[in-house]
Amino acid sequence: MNTFINQSPAIISVDPYPSDDTQESDDLQVEAEWRESKVGLAQHGERLDRALVHAVPEFSRSYLQQLIDAGCVQLNAKVVTKPSLTVKAEDVLSIEMRPTPQSKAFKAEPLDLKVVYEDQHIFVINKPAGLVVHPAPGNWSGTLLNGLLFHDPKISEVPRAGIVHRLDKDTSGLMVVARSRKAMDALVLAIAARTVSRQYLAVGHGPWKGAQARTVEAAIGRDPRNRLRMAVVDLSKSSGKTAKTDLIFLANSQEGCLVRCVLHTGRTHQIRVHMASVGHPLVGDVVYGGTVLECMPRQALHAFRLAFQHPVTGLDLAFEVPPPPDFMHLLNQWGLSYNASTASNPA
Repeated sequence: MNTFINQSPAIISVDPYPSDDTQESDDLQVEAEWRESKVGLAQHGERLDRALVHAVPEFSRSYLQQLIDAGCVQLNAKVVTKPSLTVKAEDVLSIEMRPTPQSKAFKAEPLDLKVVYEDQHIFVINKPAGLVVHPAPGNWSGTLLNGLLFHDPKISEVPRAGIVHRLDKDTSGLMVVARSRKAMDALVLAIAARTVSRQYLAVGHGPWKGAQARTVEAAIGRDPRNRLRMAVVDLSKSSGKTAKTDLIFLANSQEGCLVRCVLHTGRTHQIRVHMASVGHPLVGDVVYGGTVLECMPRQALHAFRLAFQHPVTGLDLAFEVPPPPDFMHLLNQWGLSYNASTASNPA
């Protein structure tokens, strides 16, 4: 990896896509723990899940219900899978204390993190497309958080493993992560004060028309017709939050346009919603009207520039990473010229 540092502010440009293979490792094997307990007179006639709470009170009822669903509970030596099953006094309960996905969510996992910069207070990560930032239903493991815990075990002492902002799973690019509570508190305040500059490259459908630069100020909230997505909303009629994005035209072709997007706020799916609202849904973003292409199966969005004041030293820092190969392939296919020096012109 080649790194070049310039002064005032320090602009760090990185070759982030080395050719070495990603290391893989076997899943960690966890030895199961069995607990056995007899149902007491006080629990006679209770539901199975309630009786289990008395047998292993250190675990929540919801956790125990998941063990029942997973076939980890036996009643009188027979597997039972119905939490509502009635138990009787003297019944023997056997529980395999197998970890649930949630219980493993904040465990360290060896992931190949692309660390652009690090010191004792922060990491700057180049997140690849496809990597989920934080554990959530459907993605309880293999997230950036899991990788951070492995890369730096002490980061477990920082809330959320130091994650102060997020990128969508299928968005690539730069993120800053705090390695200390002091750094985290300062970064959270800086993001709230909008002094952290986040710039993106986006490829939208359709050629750009009109002014080279425009500012979209349109509130974003849950789509009233589809609660699984976001939408531009009228705050007098629907709940939502104000949102502002600068859109700067960079290149055009018959098929689409390359746009630099500068966030002033950080709403969920903000760039995706605002680009769609001006008639240029992102390539690959089927949620907001884009079309998936063979060369771009994910939304064509890359966080290429991140600038902020170091949360401890006060040094002005700026980091840049070029688009990943799939993004560049799309640009080449559509004849969209990419000039790094033009794209990174600070706004």
